[in-house]
Formats: sequence, C-alpha cells, structure tokens
Amino acid sequence: MIILSILFFITAILYSSVGFGGGSTYLALLLIWDIPYYILPVIALFCNIIVVTGNSINYIIAGNHNFKLIVPFLIGSIPLAFFGGTLEINKEIFEILLFIVLTIAGFLLLVNNKSYEKEIIIKDINFLISVLIGSVLGLISGLVGIGGGIFLSPILFLLNADKPKNIVTTASLFILINSISGIFGQLTKENVLNEFYLYWPLFFAVLAGGLLGNFLNLKIFSNRVLALITSILVIFVAIRMGFKIFA
Repeated sequence: MIILSILFFITAILYSSVGFGGGSTYLALLLIWDIPYYILPVIALFCNIIVVTGNSINYIIAGNHNFKLIVPFLIGSIPLAFFGGTLEINKEIFEILLFIVLTIAGFLLLVNNKSYEKEIIIKDINFLISVLIGSVLGLISGLVGIGGGIFLSPILFLLNADKPKNIVTTASLFILINSISGIFGQLTKENVLNEFYLYWPLFFAVLAGGLLGNFLNLKIFSNRVLALITSILVIFVAIRMGFKIFA
C-alpha cells in the first residue's frame, strides 16, 4: 500500500496541475496491483473528487470560469454518468475499455499540449452538440470510473471554445460533478463499498498531491510543460496496462 500511495500522490500532483483528477491512471494502477475490480470505480471517483474540489474552488476564486460554457455539457453528462455507473461489466471488458480510454487520453494530451499557451479566436459551440458530447463523456465516465475532463479539455481546445484558463476550470468542474454522479450510480450495485475503508491511505495521498499540484500550476511550471509530462505518464501507464492485458 505504501508504494501504491506514493504513485497515487505523484499522479495527483501531475493531473491536478493541469486541472484533472487522475481517475484513469488511478484505475490502471489499482488494476496493476490486482485490487478487486468491482471496487475500483468508487475508489477512483472518490479520489477525483478529493483532487479537483480544491482546483475548482481556486480557479473560480481566480475568476477563470465560464458557467455558460459548461452547463450544456453537464445537462448531457450528469444523467448518463449516473446511468453508466449502474451498469455491470465483467473484468475483461472493463480492462479493455480502460486501456482504450488511457491510450486516447494520453495522445490527446500529447497532441494538444501546445494549446495551453496559444492565442485563440473563441467560437461558440452549438447547444445540442455540447449536450451530445457531454452525454457520451458522461456515459464513459460512469461506466469506467473517470471524470471525463481529460477528454473534454482537448475537445474544447480543438473547438476554440474559450481561453485556456477557462477551459481548465471547465474540465475540473466537469470531472467533479460527473464523479459525484458516477459514484451515486456505482452505489446502486451490491458490495461496491466492501473493503472501501482499507484504502484510506490513497485518499490522503491524493489530497496532498492535489494541493501540491495546484501550487505547481499556479506558481512554478507552465500548463504546457505540465500537460506534456502528464501525457507521457498516461501513455506509459497505458502501455504497462496493455502488457498486462494482452501479453
């Protein structure tokens, strides 16, 4: 548990520094450590909530928010995140879905890391398209046990939806609210809280890592550098997980 807690701490630092929660990598690490898979989404979603709550508050206080942008995505994502959390899937499908999620997320971050510092011409997104995107990401979030912001952020950058700082805040809030909705969905299943309390060191690890990562974001490194480091971490974990599944 000590090594796993250290890895969770490092993951929380990197992800929180770019506005994410780290759910996808927490899940992969838990799978690599052979933690019972039925409890993984609840642990990962709870860690997400711990990490992005502080980020969201800090970003909003700093004025880096656009509630008009996020509302349509949440209209689609909240019910679907809950519904996805209620669905039962076997371990093999869960592992493959997570491997796909990690691989896509890692490359999206790698390709889009330059977007954190470029000047953009902001464009409006059609309301129904936002709802549709939110619905798809919400379903994935609840089903697998992630917040979905790691996908939403690159999409918003690609669509020139807002200033980089506002997009980071939008991704953090999206993760926070989807994680809460997804947990409620997961709690409809039997036995998901079995042994949950045994993993309390992980929760303290991500709390400390999230606070440190937010400090790094605000004080030391640029978002682009942090996004690049995070993308490399995600791709590495995806490769490691791929070997576990397919080797």
